[in-house]
Amino acid sequence: MKNTRLMAIAAVVAFAAIAAAQQQQTPEQREAAAKARYEKEAATPRPIAAADNVWIEELTYLEVRDAIKSGKTTALIVTGSTEQNGPYLVGAKHNIVLRQTGEAIARKLGNALCAPVVPFVPEGNIDPPSSHMLTVGTISLEEATFEALLTDMARSYKTHGFDTIVFIGDSGGNQTGMKNVADRLNAQWTAKPTVVFIPEYYAYNTVAKLLVDLGVTKEGAKTDGLHDDPGIALNMFMTDPNAIRYEQRVKAGKATIDGVSLADKQKNLELGRKIVEMRATNTVAAIRKAIAERRKSASQ
Repeated sequence: MKNTRLMAIAAVVAFAAIAAAQQQQTPEQREAAAKARYEKEAATPRPIAAADNVWIEELTYLEVRDAIKSGKTTALIVTGSTEQNGPYLVGAKHNIVLRQTGEAIARKLGNALCAPVVPFVPEGNIDPPSSHMLTVGTISLEEATFEALLTDMARSYKTHGFDTIVFIGDSGGNQTGMKNVADRLNAQWTAKPTVVFIPEYYAYNTVAKLLVDLGVTKEGAKTDGLHDDPGIALNMFMTDPNAIRYEQRVKAGKATIDGVSLADKQKNLELGRKIVEMRATNTVAAIRKAIAERRKSASQ
């Protein structure tokens, strides 16, 4: 007990000494000391095996560092929303979809990591409210706020060594802001990183066509008129069945959308995987094409 107390006292004294020394330093000296400390930490060997994960927020800084060194130099900035989605789907609908599609795209690219999903985007005027802001639970950003957020995220990844930044949005209100930021940054950054916006990702008509081709839906079939559809519900089911209130709907006899039954768990997963695979394949092709075109244009 005595030794423990002595160690605690020594630690407090040492901390106080460090704090006192820092107070005597100029701002420039403190900045230089901090930089030296971070550079030393950045050179630390990773003590354990890296996690098999593409989400930057779920990796340690050493895992991110080593992933970049190994060639994962593309950062996917994926934007969702928090909005009303009818009586069955939670407000994080687009964010939940991106947990599957974002990861599938990163893994299919092979050289990419995913930024944390951006959950807040333009959803209409706040006051007086318009669009989704007319319903409770929605969070909206001003267009300028959204673009400033995307800009700072891209600048952060540029600082840390990513040479390609890709903007992907799963909601309609996100598209203009992402394009504006990509265009603006490409005009500012004459060298790397290359910045591309991929509108092809948001082509939900391709999901509808896939379901028709698979015989799940029929061309021109009547919809329920909800902010919901089979494709997006099946995509969400893969991450979290509760996000579409699966159990409650089955119990209430309401596990359908647009005439498509969601009651069969295994079928839901099989269809969801096909949707994610198609979206990832199409998006990766669009990303590679956009990067090639942008780099060709920048070299001319």
